[in-house]
Parts: sequence; structure tokens; C-alpha cells
Amino acid sequence: MENAADTDPDPIKLKSIKNNRTFTVPQKHRFGNCRSVKEFEKLNRIGEGTYGIVYRARDTRSDDIVALKKVRMDKEKDGIPISSLREITLLLKLRHPNIVELKEVVVGSHLESLFLVMSYCEQDLASLLENMPTPFSEAQVKCIALQLLRGLDYLHLNFILHRDLKVSNLLMTDKGCVKIADFGLARCYGIPLQPMTPRVVTLWYRAPELLLGTKTQTTALDMWAVGCILAELLAHKPLLPGGSEIQQVDLIVQLLGTPNENIWPGFTRLPLVGQYSLRKQPYNNLKNKFTWLSDAGLRLLNLLFMYNPLRRATAKDCLESSYFKEKPLPCEADLMPTFPHHRNKRAAPAVESQSKRNKVLASR
Repeated sequence: MENAADTDPDPIKLKSIKNNRTFTVPQKHRFGNCRSVKEFEKLNRIGEGTYGIVYRARDTRSDDIVALKKVRMDKEKDGIPISSLREITLLLKLRHPNIVELKEVVVGSHLESLFLVMSYCEQDLASLLENMPTPFSEAQVKCIALQLLRGLDYLHLNFILHRDLKVSNLLMTDKGCVKIADFGLARCYGIPLQPMTPRVVTLWYRAPELLLGTKTQTTALDMWAVGCILAELLAHKPLLPGGSEIQQVDLIVQLLGTPNENIWPGFTRLPLVGQYSLRKQPYNNLKNKFTWLSDAGLRLLNLLFMYNPLRRATAKDCLESSYFKEKPLPCEADLMPTFPHHRNKRAAPAVESQSKRNKVLASR
């Protein structure tokens, strides 16, 4: 009778905790209930984030095109990274049209080789903004913003903070459907709020309470990022492109004025306030920045950029904003423009088109 190790070209050997003896895992039990990544044909590399490389791939069993995200295990000695476990756990539970779908987890030939099979989206918004010949119209911006807000409202109702919203983490299908992606920094929250690390959210989209060292985090930090994304789509460029935390705080103050205890109770007690020398700037300059925007649009931006997190607009508040009910009305998702699949034509090393954006990623 053939031994499993004799027929398996790449045997997996494990050591028993009970008697310290080594044994070979039979081929049929190697992956448990997971499929092998060999059942997927990698077509091209489409991105690389903090937590893994993403490929466009074909499922040879169903012939579907999927996104295959390889989990980074470079520095892990104790199993799967906690960020990946969180992402897998959350995405397996979440089902919403504006949240990227995790179809299954598949494995490679080694124990440290793990892949997430996600629904495939043709584009990410950051790539589109860099490659579009003409910017989105205001009606199209409203369509994108509404979809983002619906997905975020669903997350917040389920007590989940995304904590890394930015244009490169918003994907778009060829039918104009926007999906929130990359849940590596997402966390469940509850009451009472528990302390979490403040060094989350990419710098350009990071709320002032995070920059000033708040120990507790609420849905308001995601809403600040929504304000930055909406403003970026309207202005066709990033709103607050700071190169450091000090510069980021200064850009916020230049735009919105200097915070104080009257508009933000508890501001002076934030841990890192003493590390910043805030310029004296008494004015809110949003209206000067967006001279062409309607009163309803400016009101929405101001609500998203409230210094006091307790007064900042929620996703539900924003969905009811009169800005989305006035002309130009949001276009339907299936009427959004389609784009050449430029990222699928690139050679693998050329994927890093967003070098400047990637340089200001928060240290995790």
C-alpha cells in the first residue's frame, strides 16, 4: 500500500503536541474545507496594499473572474496576521451591495500561503482619478457618494469601523457599482468604547481627533474620511495632502480655522495637543475653496468636517441631505461612464501608479 508521502510531491509534515512525533498530512486532508489556489489561473497583478498583493484571476471550476488577494506573511512567526483574521471574519459576515464580497479562502502548497477570493471590480477610484481624461460630473460624484454612504451606514449599524477609507479603497464595477474594500484595519466597536491605536487611516484622510491622540474611536473618524473623499471627487484633487502629521494638522487649520473649547469641548485635553503649535486662523475657508458649490453641498461638507466628533454628521444624516435631492440629481449607477481596463493592460511591475499616495500611508 502506498504511503501518502510517496504519492504527494510536496508533503506537509506536522509535529504532534502529544508525543512529539512527526507525521505526514494526507493529501485529501491537507486543505481541510478550503480549495487549493491551483484551481485559480492568475491573469495579472492589479494592486498591492499594506496587507497583501492582489491578482486578477480566473476560477477554473466556474470560469468566473475574481480578485485573488495573497495575505502577507513576511514577518509572521505565529500564524495568520491578526489584521487578516479580522478582515476574513468581518467580510464573511458582511453582505451588502456596496461592500466587497469575500467568496472564500483558498490555500497554497505551504501552510503560510493563504489567499482571499473576492468579487472582482474593474477599477479603483484612485486609478480612475489619475487616468480619466475628464473628471466626474457633479451628478456622478453624487452617485458615488450615495453608494459609499449606504455601505458605510450598513457597517456602522453593524458596529464596525472601517478606519481606512480613501479613494484607493473604493472599487467600481463595470456597472458603476461602488464597493468599499480593504478591511485590514477594520474593527468592531461597542459601548463602552475601548481604547484603540490612533495610528490608523491614511494621513490625508485622518480625522483631527486621531492626529491629536484620542484614545477612543467612533464612527465619526470614518465620516471625516468621507468628507475628504467627497471634496476630492468634487475638486478633482486631494483636499488635505499633508506630508507629515504636523503639516496635516496645519492644513486642516488653514481650511477650517483654529479649533477651541467652544466648538470642540475637550479639545485642550487631547493627549497630543501640546505637541502642535496651531496657527491662529479664525475663518472657515470651505466656501472659498468650493465657490461653485451649492449651499446644500457646503452645508454637507461642513457637517462632515465638524471638529467635534459628537456633532459630525453620521452616514444616515448624509443620506438624508438635501444636497442629493437638488439638481444636478445623482445619476443612476448603471449610467456611470465606463472606462478602459487600463490596469489589466499594465505589466506587473508598473502597478504602483499611485506612488505619491502610497508614500503617505500611515504606519500601522
